[in-house]
Amino acid sequence: MPNPVVAIVGRPNVGKSTLFNRLVGKRIAIVVDTPGITRDRIYATAQWIGREFVIIDTGGLTLNEKDPLTQQVQIQAEIAMAEADVIIFLLDVTEGVMSADIEVADVLRRARKPVIPAVNKVENARQEREAVEFYSLGLGEIYPISSTQGFGVAEMLDKVIESLPPAGAEEAYPEDAVKIAIVGRPNVGKSSILNAIVEEERAIVSEIPGTTRDAVDTYFEHEGQGVVLIDTAGIRRAGKIQRSVEYYSVLRAVRAIERADVAFIVMDAADGIADGDKRVGGLAHEAGRASVIVVNKWDLMKGRGVTMRRFAQSVRNEVPFLDYAPIAFASAKNRKGVREAVESAILAAQNHALRLPTGEINRVIQDAVDSHPLTHKGKQFKVYYSTMPAVKPPTVVLFVNDPSLLHFSYERYLGNQIRKHQSYEGTPIRIYARKAESKDRRAQGA
Repeated sequence: MPNPVVAIVGRPNVGKSTLFNRLVGKRIAIVVDTPGITRDRIYATAQWIGREFVIIDTGGLTLNEKDPLTQQVQIQAEIAMAEADVIIFLLDVTEGVMSADIEVADVLRRARKPVIPAVNKVENARQEREAVEFYSLGLGEIYPISSTQGFGVAEMLDKVIESLPPAGAEEAYPEDAVKIAIVGRPNVGKSSILNAIVEEERAIVSEIPGTTRDAVDTYFEHEGQGVVLIDTAGIRRAGKIQRSVEYYSVLRAVRAIERADVAFIVMDAADGIADGDKRVGGLAHEAGRASVIVVNKWDLMKGRGVTMRRFAQSVRNEVPFLDYAPIAFASAKNRKGVREAVESAILAAQNHALRLPTGEINRVIQDAVDSHPLTHKGKQFKVYYSTMPAVKPPTVVLFVNDPSLLHFSYERYLGNQIRKHQSYEGTPIRIYARKAESKDRRAQGA
């Protein structure tokens, strides 16, 4: 069962990002400095009283600056209505009810989703009384909160959890099915890729309605392996949202990636590598999903003097954080290359779930450290014990003398040494360092 989605909507400067950071328990902005990975992450996983959900900050969507302010916020509300299970409508007690609030409230009233009006920046008893004014929006009970101080946030979250869909609903396909999310910029041929795959496969079993979406999951079997294709291509809602297809597509990709084992990152060969491709790839990478880069419309490159090798090198140069992802060249129109893409995805899913035994990962890491020691300001980095406690993605924990010595370049080196031992093609590898306790040192014989 995929995690449900909670979206925060509201005018600029009402505190959406501050509330977002409080709900996910950490500051999210600018967590990495790798080109191509979005710096203003608009989603993260949050948890309250044992229930996980995806929280989306629509303030992270920079819409066309030529659009009037009210129109921007209305489009964000439309996006939230399309993709969220619960909507937090954030308001500002210091400014009172604004005309933009009224117009967005009118939009949200049409949503067949729970809407929770949260009146932010309530710092004292007087402002708590003033928050009563927002009942005039006609959205039901209001929740006075302070995103900075935390006042009222627990009560608001209780309401969020109460409003979420019931947990534990079973999927309508086998548990071991490989779930592939077909994601990418608009008009790169995502629907065509899906159609080419299922029309080529003979053992199509069923189409399964999405959890609460208008999308449809397609289940089939590939040489005995169950596969579920999660289509993100359809933009079926009318209205202003049609003018913000790019942003809608990002949120739909977030939702699909959350549900998937593997992301098909579809690119248009004729367009080359666009910023939107990097952004979608960054979403899959940060979510820790396996990935396959599918270069569609390769038939259009005939006669242009561009070889697969040359194009693949361009992808590696432009999207270095996906260097583990295989590249499949395809023509959905001619149904070429799609079978190979599916096979790559199945292998990537297997690697994504592959755990190395503790003794094996210990040997690999220790050999790597012995071959190329790390010293910083005269202090040597020592690894006493290593283990792989989790998969999907494979996650290695190093128990060390000083975690601060683990530089990202050395972390990359260790990851490469693991891949020399076990290729792990298609999946990221996460490496974390922790301060070793005495028992960890004894485990290594130190």
